[in-house]
Amino acid sequence: MTAKLPAPVTLTGRHVRLEPLGRHHLPELFAGVGADPEVWRWIPFSAPTTEEELGAILDIRLAEVAAGRAVKFAVIDLPSGRAVGITGYYAFSAVDELVEIGGTWHARSVWRTAVNTESKLLLLTHAFEELGMGRVFWKTDALNERSRSAILRLGAAFEGVHRRERRRPDGSWRDSAYYSLLAEEWPAAKSRLVERLARG
Repeated sequence: MTAKLPAPVTLTGRHVRLEPLGRHHLPELFAGVGADPEVWRWIPFSAPTTEEELGAILDIRLAEVAAGRAVKFAVIDLPSGRAVGITGYYAFSAVDELVEIGGTWHARSVWRTAVNTESKLLLLTHAFEELGMGRVFWKTDALNERSRSAILRLGAAFEGVHRRERRRPDGSWRDSAYYSLLAEEWPAAKSRLVERLARG
């Protein structure tokens, strides 16, 4: 059976809600992230110094959604009710039953909390159990050890490094590390993620 393509949807857990990204999320996102150099260190944009500059970045992401190349979510921290980051689906194919999870960044205030773990649990559950995907994959800068460790903690398998895969904002060339999780691996990975969230 062919998988279904991702479409805008709201996914809600105990700690976070993923809702379709919109311009109305801009003030909270800028308040939470701003020009924090650590947040923007590995993102393919220069760090915004004003709300308008972050708005221009959001407009690029929203244009990808409008063109059918991505489905983007605002990550809402349920205790505060505020947008604390974004994430999304990319490079999806119903025929090949695959989707990429990417374009993720969070305010440093929610690093090492349940926010990222539950966001990924929601995205993975939706991809495998509702869309019928057979493969979910990630790619990240090969130098980004924090991101690489976080992806491995999701239960993903390291696939290798694509050399000189894209140019960074500073003009240097990025090698990208690729990871994936397959449908048959998902039940065990899901159990581990649910257990981790239960432990807090």
